[in-house]
Amino acid sequence: MKYLFVHQNFPGQFLHLLRHLHAQGGNELVFISETGQGMMPGVRRVGYRMPPPAKVGGPPPVGEIAHAMQRAAQVAQAARTLRDLGFVPDIIIGHHGWGELLDLGDVYPGVPMLGYYEFFYHPSGLDVGFDPEFPFPAASAPMVRARNTLNLQALAQPGWGHCPTRFQRDTYPDWARPRITLLHEGVDLTQCRPDPRAATRPFALEDVRISPREKLVTYVARDLEPYRGFHVFMRALPRILRGRTDVRVIVVGGDGVSYGTPPPQGCWRERMLSELGAWIDPARVHFVGRLPYDRFIGLLQRSDAHVYLTYPFVVSWSLREAMACGCAIVGSDTPPVREFLQDARTARLVPFLEPGRIADGVLELLEDQTLSRRLRGRVRAEAVRTLDMGDYMARYMALIERLTGHKAPAHKAEAHKTAAHKAQTRRTPTRKARAVVA
Repeated sequence: MKYLFVHQNFPGQFLHLLRHLHAQGGNELVFISETGQGMMPGVRRVGYRMPPPAKVGGPPPVGEIAHAMQRAAQVAQAARTLRDLGFVPDIIIGHHGWGELLDLGDVYPGVPMLGYYEFFYHPSGLDVGFDPEFPFPAASAPMVRARNTLNLQALAQPGWGHCPTRFQRDTYPDWARPRITLLHEGVDLTQCRPDPRAATRPFALEDVRISPREKLVTYVARDLEPYRGFHVFMRALPRILRGRTDVRVIVVGGDGVSYGTPPPQGCWRERMLSELGAWIDPARVHFVGRLPYDRFIGLLQRSDAHVYLTYPFVVSWSLREAMACGCAIVGSDTPPVREFLQDARTARLVPFLEPGRIADGVLELLEDQTLSRRLRGRVRAEAVRTLDMGDYMARYMALIERLTGHKAPAHKAEAHKTAAHKAQTRRTPTRKARAVVA
């Protein structure tokens, strides 16, 4: 089959699908993205270059829409070049978030389109207004609704959609959900797995050295910002550090802003360090920036307590990877996290806005090793049951087959299930019945 992928940031959400399709053999894979990005074996990447943002009057969403229309035009031009060279895909797969797919129906009329729907914005009840520290002016509600313009344009066009969590799909209007398949994303369970020996040997990361006698608390986000609870995590640290003199903390993430707004000056890391001052011991709390993927996984495997916090918003890939690594997780008791974790069964869930409760959850896991082992085993079992990459790819391919009418070829090998993984799956009770990630 011939596939056309589109995402401004190669490979976006499609890394595992691309690998799967390449491993199948017999597929032609073309990927349109912005210029200056990486490559993958078996994938032909076609770049487009964005012009300077259009100068338009009006509130910020107007500029976002104009920029999206520019992006759609550039992607369509790249697609026309491909079409003129004889490439006609059997399916187009992309992300609706930046408008890149809006004009492709004009270039390839009748070609099935499968779009990734990530989030439908609401002026209340979800991320907006969730955190009282950052009050939301009621007069700004029209600006939030305007951010759904691209969502609504995509939903008004032919094609199908998919969404990685029930929480995210349910942010969309009732009338839109029947066109959006819930497709839980998977994890490579052979790479993201527990390492029982990790805590028994010295651990080194950058210039940080952790001995087996020390307890390691970890926190990960693409960027250190309020949407991922960085501010409340930092306010929990003084209590954690006082409660256990053997605790070290490693914080992973950049100083940019992926979601929300930046502070008035500097970055959120600088702001929180300024607020907390001497309460944060730099000899025990280490900021390591972003990490290569293998170092990130090694960090999760060594973690004694992993903290994952988020507003009611898109859940991070790192939560899935922490589950697969069998981390002892302290998570925010917010809807997207509750879709993955159950308090006292697979994790400790605590109120997002209460640093004291976050600290108590971490200290409980560090002190109660019986509880920690139980949660670790159960969260890994939950990952095996619900996040298996092979199952995810099978459901993805079934959806593609339904949209295109093309039967996918048999996979050459079970690339996502090693013998060791299969053995663990047999031992795990099941019930009947998704650089560092964000």
